[in-house]
Amino acid sequence: MFLAPPQGEKRQLDLVARLKLRPGAPLPREGVNDLAALVHIEVESRASASAFRPRMFDYYVQLRRETGLAVLPIALFLRVGLDGIGWDTYEEWFWERPVVRFEYAYVGLPALDAAAFATGENLPGVALSALMRRPADRRYELHAEGLKRIAASRENDFRRFLLAECLEAYAELDEAETERLRALLQTDAYLEVEPLMKTTYERGIEQGIERGIERGIEQGIELGELRSALRLMKAKFGELAPEVRQKIETLSSEALVQLQLDLLTVQSIEQLKLEE
Repeated sequence: MFLAPPQGEKRQLDLVARLKLRPGAPLPREGVNDLAALVHIEVESRASASAFRPRMFDYYVQLRRETGLAVLPIALFLRVGLDGIGWDTYEEWFWERPVVRFEYAYVGLPALDAAAFATGENLPGVALSALMRRPADRRYELHAEGLKRIAASRENDFRRFLLAECLEAYAELDEAETERLRALLQTDAYLEVEPLMKTTYERGIEQGIERGIERGIEQGIELGELRSALRLMKAKFGELAPEVRQKIETLSSEALVQLQLDLLTVQSIEQLKLEE
């Protein structure tokens, strides 16, 4: 999105969907026969919403101006809880007089109950439950329940992999919790989770051990991350151009991990900014 083309600042929105009214659904107002509207979802990872609010308003104004369609703005806060689920407000004042009042729907993950989502039917909710409110003594247990729910879902392997990767990326378990998690996953109740739990890191370690040398372990880790990144890229964008593949092959192990996390939100290869 170009805020003031052709020289204006360029912004990248996380997700915009154009939707039509379902057949037979009640009309929102008289004179509307075939309503098309936009749903805009923005994911915010900062620990404060103060800088986000005017930016969300700018997005709304631009989408409304460019398309002429009704726009439903929704924020997904990763680090800001507010009231969990509700409507947040941005206002602009001319001295004591409010001249703009803009509202947008939001989901504040830190204020939601992780226990309700980790075992629920909403799979994105399961994957994001690690960012919700978790009792300190149940963090590893809820993590295991989330993995079990994802493993038992009817999603294909690619989607289950992405959901599990999201859950693991935000878990932030300490060493003691990780040990308890491993012990729990060895019990009969969680046997179906084991294939899902073999991460790219563990596959890299296995390949390194097979080589039998310390450098083999490091190379195995890097190779596992590279294969995983290329597999996810191909699944999302199709066959990769040789120059794109070459850029990915030059990334460090840490950059490859970040690339796989970035694939959860980007919509194009250009948004990955591989040149940087």
